[in-house]
Amino acid sequence: MSRIGKKPVPIPAGVKVEVNNGAIKVSGTKGALSTVMHPDITVAVKGEEVVVTRKSDVKEHRALHGLFRALIADMIKGVTEGYSKKLELVGVGYRAEMKGKVLQLALGYSHSIVFRAPDGIKLEAPTQTNITVSGSNKQLVGLVAAKIRSLRPPEPYKGKGIKYEGEYIRRKAGKTAATAGTK
Repeated sequence: MSRIGKKPVPIPAGVKVEVNNGAIKVSGTKGALSTVMHPDITVAVKGEEVVVTRKSDVKEHRALHGLFRALIADMIKGVTEGYSKKLELVGVGYRAEMKGKVLQLALGYSHSIVFRAPDGIKLEAPTQTNITVSGSNKQLVGLVAAKIRSLRPPEPYKGKGIKYEGEYIRRKAGKTAATAGTK
């Protein structure tokens, strides 16, 4: 039995979980999320818990059992608390600002970059060097944060670029200057 999959997912107050024809829909104060279940995985709402079961002990079914239990738990947490990722801009002249619902970034290129967030994602720039990506869908929040980071990933020599808050950038030593009096 999957150690993660066998644990029932508690449903907090104010969250509604519906299971219809292989699809599960979770709605709460922060929005609604849904996903399509694998045909070999069964989901049932029993009282104030969601129980995930599988058809057999085939390796694929064991993997899917834990995966779908974790996805359901993430959906429930997303519609109650939400998720957020924080990014930091490091470098002289690197800055971010919100223009309406659009994020405008100056990242050392000859032009500024305009980034529009997909539906369900909220972007904020509390300071010029910080960006906060938040939303109820954990996968989408991570994807948007990764896309913003990919616009100028941190480089290993000076550490300039966009990095996650608290991310450690492994630094390299640059080239050393030539010594005087060579041949």
